[in-house]
Order: sequence, then structure tokens, then C-alpha cells
Amino acid sequence: MPAKKGKEYIEGLKKANNNIYIHGERVEDVTEHPAFKNVIKSMANLYDLQYEKPEKMLYTSPTTGDKVGMTFLQPRTVDDLIKRREAMQEWARTSGGMMGRSPDYLNAEVMAMGVNNSLFAEGNPQFADNARNYYEFARENDISLTHTLIHPQVNRAKAQHQQKDANVALHLVEERPDGIIVDGIRLLATQGGITDEILVFPSTVKKAGELDDPYSLAFAIPNNTPGLKFISRESFDYGKSEWDHPLGARFEEGDAIVSFENVFVPWERVFVCGNSSVCNRTFKETNAVVHMAHQVVAKNIVKTEFVLGVALSMMDVIGIDGFQHVQDKGSEIMLTLETMKSHLYRAEHNAKLDQSGTMTPDFEALDAARNWYPRVYPRLSEIIRILGASGLMGIPTEKDFNHEEIGPIIHRGLQGKNLEGYERVQLFRLAWDMTLSAFGSRQTHYEYYFFGDPIRMGMTYFDQYDKEPFKQYIQDFLKKTSSVNASN
Repeated sequence: MPAKKGKEYIEGLKKANNNIYIHGERVEDVTEHPAFKNVIKSMANLYDLQYEKPEKMLYTSPTTGDKVGMTFLQPRTVDDLIKRREAMQEWARTSGGMMGRSPDYLNAEVMAMGVNNSLFAEGNPQFADNARNYYEFARENDISLTHTLIHPQVNRAKAQHQQKDANVALHLVEERPDGIIVDGIRLLATQGGITDEILVFPSTVKKAGELDDPYSLAFAIPNNTPGLKFISRESFDYGKSEWDHPLGARFEEGDAIVSFENVFVPWERVFVCGNSSVCNRTFKETNAVVHMAHQVVAKNIVKTEFVLGVALSMMDVIGIDGFQHVQDKGSEIMLTLETMKSHLYRAEHNAKLDQSGTMTPDFEALDAARNWYPRVYPRLSEIIRILGASGLMGIPTEKDFNHEEIGPIIHRGLQGKNLEGYERVQLFRLAWDMTLSAFGSRQTHYEYYFFGDPIRMGMTYFDQYDKEPFKQYIQDFLKKTSSVNASN
């Protein structure tokens, strides 16, 4: 099958009738439910964009000859890597980078594990074939994916097998001739209610030991599999107009707890079964983390461009762009943008072929970027709030402007240097929705924990960093100093 269109994506969700709960009730039709229908339209637009810009968004499948999504591409050259990234950024620009789990994120993971599949054969030779076959299945059917990585936060001081209720987390119940039975809870599936299938994988940062083997699982199943439930958090799409909530009314992805109630997974969909060693090495040895990080950095560059555009527009519209402290804050955003672009350039142009023949970005550059951006994004959000000041507090709604009596008052009273009140407030509502609304607050929290706890991430980064050359540099320097003194 060729790449899907938006209509096919929506029809697929209707037909699947995934088992989704929100606000205390089961969702009958996710495509019409107020909490999901608008973001589903935004997702549909992504698929339609593939056909609006086929030269950027599609390529010819190596197995079927159909036109498939560029974001599934196995890059074999630096040019391929750049082409795939440009397709990713086309998608990101539709939301200003505010949809962190657009399909390309997991398309990159599926590709990496599909072509670098030998690790999975340690558990069972079939598992390597499963990974390769699943990549081709997802690519040829343009499957949209959610994923879940982490166990419930019951007692973070203990390993999973040490928990008081050790069976609350997703675990292996039974191996059968035709597949496995799994049961338990997993967190935190972004877009859980609006995708075709779910990838269950181990944590990217939390290592497991042999006693955690029953929890060491990786597989993919349709979201309408019997026994599978998505329990979605409160929606931040409050049913307001896109003028009032320009981001939340279109790009509220949602996050869900995932319940597996004795769910059957056929063997052909299993990648890891009861093997903590393979789970611990999956993301690194398949290079999945590299290709996922490539998508994230590309997306975050677009997001930073969006933040900068909002900041500069706010400065201009209320005439604060000449103040020194305002320019300094604008420079902070600009420096963040250019630093991220430099990381991306280095990652792409230092890319090398891996053992599968996949052109793989320089992970050192991407690793630095993915560790740094979560620490700086809260500051970017803060800058927008500082620039808007009280202007982000008293922002009328679209209905206020349409009111016969008060509309003219606020249209005049809230004018800017070069915009009338209606247009100025529209800009400030965008800034508010990006930073201060429930949607905006979730964005800041989401970016901070994107790959996991930034402190744990930093510890891992520190431990894995090659420190010896720098220590040797100092030793050599001091030796030369000592020899000079001795000769004198």
C-alpha cells in the first residue's frame, strides 16, 4: 500500500474502535470526541501533506515500488539523512514543533530496530526477523504508533521485582506455542488514543537485572487488541476556538496510562521476551536512540524558531525591541537556535555507515543537544512570559471582540504599536497558549522530561563521556612545566 492520506487515517481509527477512556467514560468514536477530534484533524493534515509535497515527503519503497513516507527512509548517504530530516521538519512546521510525538519520531525507531536487528536474535532468531518484518509492515502500511517505556511510579527506590505489588507493572504471564500473555500497567503513551498500534519497549535510561526478566519485554500490537485499554488524562483541548487556543485547540496530543489485561501477543510481534540484557542494550546497539534523537533535534530547531518568531513579534508590536534587557533575552533564544543548528549540522555531516549500511548521525552531537535542550527550554518559555508581562494576564476572548458593546472598547484599548487590538491580542493569546495555559505548561514539562529525568540523563552522559584525553592533556602540560623548571 502507498502512504496513507488523512481520510484513510481517520477511517482507520473509526474502524479500529480502540478501547479508550477519558473523563470517566469510554470513548465511542475517537474521531468525533471533543477531546480528540481536533488533534486527529491535525494528524490527518500531516498525512495529506505527504501528497501535497511528494518530492519532499515520499520515496519509492524498495520492496513494493509504492510511494511511502520519507520519514521511514533507511538513509544510506548523508544526502538521504538530510532528505529525511527535511521531511521531518516539514511536519514539525505545521505545529511550530508543538507535536512532540508526530509519527516520524517512532518511524525512525522502527526503521533502526528493523535494519539493526541482530541483537534481538540473542533471545530467539525469530525475533530478529520479527523486527525486520515489522519495519516493512509499518512502512508499507504507514502505521501510526504510540509507545510506552516506563513502569508505574510506585517506589522508585526499589527495582521492579522488589515492589510490594510486583505484578502491577507489565510483566510476562505465560509463554504459549502461538505467543505470549502479558498483564499489568505501563506509562505514558502520548497519542495513545489516536494511533494505530503501540510499541512496548524498555526504558531508555533505567537498567534492569536478571530478576527483572519477567518485565523485560518488547513487542508491537494493534491498539484494538482485546484486553488493551488506554486511560487518557484530562484533555487540555477545552473546546474553545482556534483563535482563543491556537495551539491547544489543534495540537493537544494527550497522554495515557496503558492497561494490559492478560493480553495475547503473537510470536511474530515479539522482539524481546524475558531478557533484561537485550532490553538494556536495545536502544544503543540498534542505533534507535541515535535516529530518534535526530528527529527530536530537528523538531526542536523548528520549535525554537517558532518561539523566536513569537518573541520578536511581541517585541515589535508593543515597542520594546529597543530596550537592552529585551534584546538580551532575544539573543538568548537566538543563541539556543544557532547552537541547536550547529549540533544538527555536525551530527549529519559527521555521519557514518553502521553495520547495517545505514547512514547514522554522529551521536556525540545529538547526545549533547538532547541533554541540553530540556534544561534550556524552560528558560525560553520564561522569556516569553517576561516579555508579555501583564499583557499575558488580561487577554480577552474572540467572543469579547465580537460583542457589540465591549468589542470596540477593547479593540481600541488593547492596540499595539503597529497592530489593532484584535490582532495584538491574537498574538498574545498564542504566546499565552505556548507558555501559560494548561497546554503550554505541559509543553515545558514535556520537554524537560522528554528522554527521562535530566539529572539521570546527565549522570549517564558524564559516565559515558571519554574523559581520559582531557586528564592526559593536563598531565602532559604539568610534566612539561616540571621539566622546564628542572632545566632552569
